[in-house]
Amino acid sequence: MYQTLEIERAGKVATIWMNRPAVFNAFDEQLIDELTMACHELDADPGVRIVVLGGRGKHFSAGADLNWMKRAAQFSHDQNVEDARRFAGMLRTLSGMSKPTIARVQGAALGGGTGLTAACDMAVASTDAVFSTSEVKFGIIPSAISPYVLRAIGPRHALRYFQSGERISAERALAIGLVGEVVDGAELDACVGQMVEALLQGGPLAQKAAKELIAAVNGRKIDDSVSEETAQRIARQRATEEAKDGIAAFLDKRPPGWLA
Repeated sequence: MYQTLEIERAGKVATIWMNRPAVFNAFDEQLIDELTMACHELDADPGVRIVVLGGRGKHFSAGADLNWMKRAAQFSHDQNVEDARRFAGMLRTLSGMSKPTIARVQGAALGGGTGLTAACDMAVASTDAVFSTSEVKFGIIPSAISPYVLRAIGPRHALRYFQSGERISAERALAIGLVGEVVDGAELDACVGQMVEALLQGGPLAQKAAKELIAAVNGRKIDDSVSEETAQRIARQRATEEAKDGIAAFLDKRPPGWLA
């Protein structure tokens, strides 16, 4: 079904592998479309609890494919807008998945690769990983990826890196919040596995609700409306069968139903 991706399933975990190692998993129109389709497919699959995004070969993703960039340079305004919408839509689909998402990053994660990292809920990087928002070096801007990178690193760091295009080491990415863990390459899968095991302990509907909660309250002034909204959200969640089972399981000293 997919020409640029491999979908690997292991129990309740699905890994999307970008599979263009010869070009360092660079984006083109097909990869963008297939990533969008894969995210929709896995989000709708009740057997999948967690989605991991990785890249085959030595690099996570080197950003835009050069041939794609050459084609885009000849686009009309309308073609440019439509092309950009597809890329922005793919990132929004990934970011908006109802299930936990983890970026598994090694080697280069440049431009759009940095965007993919930031669009996932969490990210683990190997010590050799390197990131950048290097678009200004080509006379363009990191527009489509900006909401996700800003969410991860904040405006102060974005003001520097969006304008300088500097390379960001794995340790620096950890310090500014772009990734959550940095480990030796040989330990990358084990670290992802530890995060997966922790995530599997939570209720799937509660995790979906937690993502929606963050989106709803982030950046808002803490006032009566926010307090009321948070009260309404926890009240609705407590009334779910998942919550009733989770609380009963804790009191009865048994595993909750989602661990069965």
